[in-house]
Amino acid sequence: MTVLETETCGAVDGACRSAFVAAPDSPEEARQRRISHMAPEGSMVYRFPVKASGEGVVSVAAFDFDGTCIQGDSPVMLVRYLLKHGLMSKKAAFRILLWAGRYKFRLPQNESLARELVFSAFEGQPKAKVDAFLADFYHKVVEPRWRPEAAEAMERHAEAGHAVVMISASFEPIVREAMRNHCIYAQVSTRMQVDGSGCYTNKVDGAPVQGCEKALAITRLCDELFGPDKWELDWAYGDHHSDRALLSQAREPLAVTPDKPLKRTAKADGWEILDWNIEK
Repeated sequence: MTVLETETCGAVDGACRSAFVAAPDSPEEARQRRISHMAPEGSMVYRFPVKASGEGVVSVAAFDFDGTCIQGDSPVMLVRYLLKHGLMSKKAAFRILLWAGRYKFRLPQNESLARELVFSAFEGQPKAKVDAFLADFYHKVVEPRWRPEAAEAMERHAEAGHAVVMISASFEPIVREAMRNHCIYAQVSTRMQVDGSGCYTNKVDGAPVQGCEKALAITRLCDELFGPDKWELDWAYGDHHSDRALLSQAREPLAVTPDKPLKRTAKADGWEILDWNIEK
């Protein structure tokens, strides 16, 4: 495979550095990669084709998932669900709790660690079986937490011909399931590695789509889908201070029920603040 140099960013200070990533080395690999990011057949978005401007430029509306489109955090919900059903060890849950404490206070940490601890519950299991489990979890636990305003905003963008893109740190099978019921054209989310026998490992495939990795991920995705200089990030929706890098790239950044650090940034920079809290 070809190796390309790209930029990545530190999770705490936002500093960018060079990193080497693998790239598809054939047109078929590139096509399969694009398909893996697109909405499943039969999803709502297929009612609304993306329309480029007269200059051939696509308007993109980017949405964070956890805390923005849904009330709550889907990986946290998953941990509770696994514990409830006896599918996660208390030791792993305790280590995740420690990670969450460091995250809350914005301390340096390994962004992959929490995902790997959660996926230790699925290590060695067939991908198809785990994806089905996560789809069932999504419909039972996550879908009821969708913010109505998020679904409505996505549909408005889709009706206008904009490309609605989900950029999420959550696990890919969960986000892909959300694409079935909502107007999401494409997504990038945290993908876990699959071994040669088609079973999940507990390792992240690449980097978690967290913090300023979201800003890099949407650029890579939209360049691949539409072509460089053939798209513009016109809107970006996020709720957390780690979404600042993504929001700052957009022509219209929108802070959705933001945490205190993001609210301060939004007020200082004149970003629109939206209240999508379900429990008002």
